[in-house]
Amino acid sequence: MSDKPKKFKVGISIGDMNGIGPEVIIKTLRDKRILEFCTPIIYGSSRALSYYSKLLNIEDFHPHSSTTLEKINPNRVNVINLWSETVNIVPGEVSDEMGKYALISLENAANDLIEGRIDTLVTAPVNKYLIQKHKAGFSGQTEFLTEKTEGGKGLMLLVSGGLRVGLASNHLPLSEVPGSITKERILEKLRLLHQTLKKDFRVQKPKIAVLGLNPHAGDRGLLGNEEIEIISPAIESAQEEGMLAFGPYAADGLFGSGSHRKFDGILAMYHDQGLAPFKALTFSSGVNYTAGLPVVRTSPDHGTAYDIAGKNKGNEESFRSALFLAIDILANRHNYEEMTAHPLLKSQREREYN
Repeated sequence: MSDKPKKFKVGISIGDMNGIGPEVIIKTLRDKRILEFCTPIIYGSSRALSYYSKLLNIEDFHPHSSTTLEKINPNRVNVINLWSETVNIVPGEVSDEMGKYALISLENAANDLIEGRIDTLVTAPVNKYLIQKHKAGFSGQTEFLTEKTEGGKGLMLLVSGGLRVGLASNHLPLSEVPGSITKERILEKLRLLHQTLKKDFRVQKPKIAVLGLNPHAGDRGLLGNEEIEIISPAIESAQEEGMLAFGPYAADGLFGSGSHRKFDGILAMYHDQGLAPFKALTFSSGVNYTAGLPVVRTSPDHGTAYDIAGKNKGNEESFRSALFLAIDILANRHNYEEMTAHPLLKSQREREYN
């Protein structure tokens, strides 16, 4: 039996090719040391990658090109060509055409992930509005992966080191947030966060802070009753299930005082309540992780950044962090399964992993 751990196949969707996705992918994968940990597989177009390599004057990026997973080179960066036609790439331009190809890349990579043909998926940024023109109802890659996973329930979790912020509601208009916040929904998200902290991040007894919905966490009902009628009962139910959940806390006070550092995870009620302080603290290194699914998907926590696309200003730190977090989570899941497995299954899983 070999002591060398499995070399994971990491799928990478190319994202919006007029944004900074191709640039941060190239800048991350040109470091050949990454091949010691994984086999990267880009779903997209070798022509697009060649275009950006030339535009950015990068001469040491030469991925292996193929049309199927069966023909990849395990010791090279790979690109699977999903289309043969010439695509007009104009960095910084908002183009309906780019929504079409971003969707093709995402769908192919997601299908291979769910079928187990790749081990994990790192998604480059997309423009939701452009993809909606080709796929009705598309509201984000997190929701897309959650829906594609049969029976899956996902949690958008922003990660940077020990800071982990989950969302009770994702991409919703602010006017719809209060109606979406129910005791059952909060409890479901707390269960997902608690489990992922144990399984994916190796935190044995995670402490979770729950934020309120209203300013000052409702100020004892003066600024709203959701904390009293919905959020606090959900926290109490979580505690009865054995979770170390606390709150509700006012978001400004928790982050402003530094008290967020006392917790292993934080559950925010809506998108900007969680992402605004998270990005203010960790903008260049944050990762978006879709927790709670049977598959592992991460992405950088930034968008397409059209304003700097093609100008060699894209910072790859967040994308690189997303790639390494995906690998870490896969390894952590394997270790968790080993620790909790029935003894009769342990030797079989060891053979599959090594």
